[in-house]
Amino acid sequence: MSKAILMCILSEIHVRLSEFETEELYRELLAYFGLIGATDECQALENAWKDPYNRCEIEEFIKAWLKRKQRRKGETITEVV
Repeated sequence: MSKAILMCILSEIHVRLSEFETEELYRELLAYFGLIGATDECQALENAWKDPYNRCEIEEFIKAWLKRKQRRKGETITEVV
């Protein structure tokens, strides 16, 4: 399963993630946009990224995902302290 297009997307919006986080985001992104099981998931994501409306939706999804991830990390740190 190639994540090349996701890496390009993240690069364009200036986001750096660990390999684990990239994999997690990729799976959630495909699920959210109904691309799981597409003949070529990476190509489907690339086509969606080229469409201006979908591009905006993908960016918003990634931003929201990052905020949730940040909140979860904050909650984990709070629970440990």
